[in-house]
Order: sequence, then structure tokens, then C-alpha cells
Amino acid sequence: MAYDFDLFVIGAGSGGVRAARFAASFGAKVAVAESRYLGGTCVNVGCVPKKLLVYGAHVADELEQAAGYGWTLEEGHFDWGTLIANKNREIERLNGIYRNLLVNSGVTLLQGHARLTGANEVEVEGQRYTAEHILIATGGWPQIPDIPGKELAITSNEAFYLKALPRRVLVVGGGYIAVEFAGIFQGLGADTTLLYRGDLFLRGFDGSVRTHLKEELEKRGLDLQFNADIQRIDKLEDGSLKATLKDGRELVADCVFYATGRRPMLDNLGLENTGVELDARGYIRVDEQYQTTAPSILAIGDVIGRVQLTPVALAEGMAVARRLFKPEQYHPVDYQNIPTAVFSQPPIGTVGLTEEQALEAGHKVQVFESRFRAMKLTLTDIQEKTLMKLVVDAETDKVLGCHMVGPDAGEIIQGLGIALKAGATKQQFDETIGVHPTAAEEFVTMRTVTR
Repeated sequence: MAYDFDLFVIGAGSGGVRAARFAASFGAKVAVAESRYLGGTCVNVGCVPKKLLVYGAHVADELEQAAGYGWTLEEGHFDWGTLIANKNREIERLNGIYRNLLVNSGVTLLQGHARLTGANEVEVEGQRYTAEHILIATGGWPQIPDIPGKELAITSNEAFYLKALPRRVLVVGGGYIAVEFAGIFQGLGADTTLLYRGDLFLRGFDGSVRTHLKEELEKRGLDLQFNADIQRIDKLEDGSLKATLKDGRELVADCVFYATGRRPMLDNLGLENTGVELDARGYIRVDEQYQTTAPSILAIGDVIGRVQLTPVALAEGMAVARRLFKPEQYHPVDYQNIPTAVFSQPPIGTVGLTEEQALEAGHKVQVFESRFRAMKLTLTDIQEKTLMKLVVDAETDKVLGCHMVGPDAGEIIQGLGIALKAGATKQQFDETIGVHPTAAEEFVTMRTVTR
């Protein structure tokens, strides 16, 4: 049978665009359908604008530290509208880049909602197209618990377009998005409270990292309330919001921001017209090669619920394109030792196993930990501490995990990700000469086993 396209991609986010571009470069006839914005969550309402807001919030730290270096500054004034306008302009520029990347690769770009009408057929705005392979890359979407007043709360989608910086903010959640936005709101001047229903945020991260970040956030004056959850939200006469907690307490704020998880974006996708099945968590079920239970349909990225990170979706998109259209270049995605950053304030960088994971996996573990005040702060009154940690297999000397909380953690951990992927040992870390004076050199100068 002759198809209109060799590959039809639903969703022009990071993974979908990467798969489409590579497939087209391999000679495939490719189409991409997108109903919202080019670049997906990451470019529009995710990592890129979030990092820009983090940069903006971090300026307050620089101003505070300036006096120690002899700078006398007039009292600064922050304007939310200017930051958001500049952010919007940058996102529009990136949208244009994504459009050019697709079009210049020879990909047919269809702007409209795509719906599956069969195993090899997709409908976009009333027009039907056939394809030998269909790739679902529709990503995820934030969700708010079904409580009274949920419509009064916002998510990360709306936070990037607020008309003004709220004076008082309640951030609800214990994952990295909640922690990052709590830092953004507080850093830009909002009175911020972080509510989490568990004992301690960032479940799944190394225990030392979680505890250290908690201590540093408290030093900064962030109101952390654990074992706390909202039962209902009501709007008061003055326009503010009253959050009634499950323990009966009432908190008043101007904004309630939820970051309590994301769901796969499957709305009106037409999966019922195919043999595609979902797993127990509601994500699209795929095999090791991203093939769904309908052989002609594949899925990658957040919609399959594996590792929900932009670089992972990019790698999955590349793998799909190579397997289908350039099999001699195909190699599976390695999900081990994926470097990760949390752009909290201070930020987290981590790669490899946590201490808890290493012990659970049966390793005999040696832990090396260092806490110190960064050199940059020695001329100031700021008492923030940096944490660096290595988790080492005591029998093989192999470094199993590297963890950091402190300035530039994401930048530093990227290089260590290469070391872990190469199987570096603690001895090789020790024999590597450090760059002095830097914080990064601490990773190659830790000699004493902490436990």
C-alpha cells in the first residue's frame, strides 16, 4: 500500500521534532502535527522559561553579595512585567527556530489537532493522512487534585503568564517543579510557603541532598510546611484566596500554585480507534523499541512515563528515527546514569545512584561527603553551605553516584556524568588534578570516608 507519509509525528515537542528531523534527514517522507506551540512544554511552559525566571530570581543573591565586594548599590526595583515580556520574546524566537528546523529539513508541518482514526491513519482539521509509521509524542499536562475550588489554583502553564507577581504565594507539591517555583517566587520578592503532604520533599533524590536543601531553604526564609495538604480553596471578598488545610488550619494567599504531578496528554487522541493500550498508570504501553501494542504506532517522551526529561525524549526520538530509517546507526537509549539538575536556590546536580539506591541494590557502600562555604561568600555575611557527595562501591572502587547542592551544580554534574558513564573509580577521581580555586575540585579532593 502507498502511504502519504513514511512517518507521521503527533506533537512538535522536543522528542517529536527530533524524531521528525532525523527521519527526514535519512530520506523519509515525514509530517508533524501540532495544535499548540512548537517546541512543546520545555520551550514554552517548562525548562526554558523556568530557567529564565530562575536567573531573574538569582539576581537578588548577586545584589546581596555585592556589598562584600565593595559595591554600593541603590535599592533595586524588580518589575515582573519586564521579565515576562522579555521571556515571551525569547520564546517566540525559539518557536521560529523550531519551525525553521522542521521546514528546512523537508518535514511537512500541519498546525492543528491530530486524531488517530486507524492504525495507519490520522485526521487533522478534517483532512485525513495515511502513514506507514505513526509516532505519538504528545507529552504531559499538569493536573490539580479534584478539590473544591480547584479552578482558583494555577499550574506551571499559567504561572509563566501571570499579569503581576503575587504578593503571597502557596506552592503545593514536593517534586522538583514545586521546589523550583517556590524559589522563583521567593527570589523575586513574594511571601512564599511550600506545602507538601509528605515528610520531606524530592522523594527519590539522595537523602543527604534532600536534608541539605531543606536546611538551606529555611536559612533563606522560605516557609516549609510538611505533612500539610489543602482540603479546599475559597475566594474572599477582597479577591485573595483562603486555603483550608486538612488539619483545619487556614492560610490566605493571592495565588495557589499546584505542582502535584503531570498526566499523559491523550485528550481526543483517538486511541480507541487503534490497538494501543495503556499501562496501569495511564501511560502508553511500549516495548524496548517504543512500539505500542499496535505495531504501526510508536510513542516516546513523557507520554510513555519512563524518564520524563527533555534530553531523554530527544534521545528516544533519535533512536526511533534511526531504527526505522537508518538501522545501521541504531543503538538503544541508555537510561543508566542520566545527569539531572533541579534549579532550586541553591540548585541540585545529581547523577548515578543515591546512597539509598546503592544499598538497596546490595552494594557495600563508602560515602564521601563535604559541606563547605563557597569561596565567593567569604567576603559576605551569607552562611549558605554547599554539599558534595560521592557514593562508591567499597569492593570495586567504582563511583556509583555523584550529588551536589550549591551554585552551578547542574554545570558541574554534566562532566561527572561522562565519568560515571565511563565507569570511573574513586582512585581515578583522586588522581585527577583539580581546577583551583573552584568548588568543582572538591569532587577530586575528598579523601576521608564519611561513613
